Amino acid sequence: MSEYYFAYGSNMDAERMAGRGLVVQRALAGQLPRMRLVFNKQAFDAPHRSYANVAYCPTGVVEGVLYQLGQADEIAKMDPFEGTPRLYSRELFAINTLEGVVHAWVYIANRGLLNDKLKPERWYLNHLLAGKDFLSRDYFLQLERVDCIEGGEPRC
Repeated sequence: MSEYYFAYGSNMDAERMAGRGLVVQRALAGQLPRMRLVFNKQAFDAPHRSYANVAYCPTGVVEGVLYQLGQADEIAKMDPFEGTPRLYSRELFAINTLEGVVHAWVYIANRGLLNDKLKPERWYLNHLLAGKDFLSRDYFLQLERVDCIEGGEPRC
């Protein structure tokens, strides 16, 4: 079991994470190799929009926030927010950090919910942009250029 959680989506936003109730010791920049960020997970609550996901890509890297949790079982508090096991599965991946490789939990969207024809809403993308301090400049600029749906209602 791991005491680390790697966030690549809306949980890169520290305020959003604080509302999740996890005990977090610290946060640091992390990179998930051989994957790319995609917005192909159809929202369960609003089928016209998508949420973040990761997909295999041999030359890709997904940047995000690596949270060191207070205890290994803290991750179970995230499962209801992610809809695990129905919407996302939780899997262990090797995450690269400046301190070395760390094995961390990563949420992966279940295949039955994937739709490549959708876009995220602007309010949702703003949660990803809130992780700016943990992202490289180029990665952040890529996120800023993601094509979004304007409007929509924020979801807690």
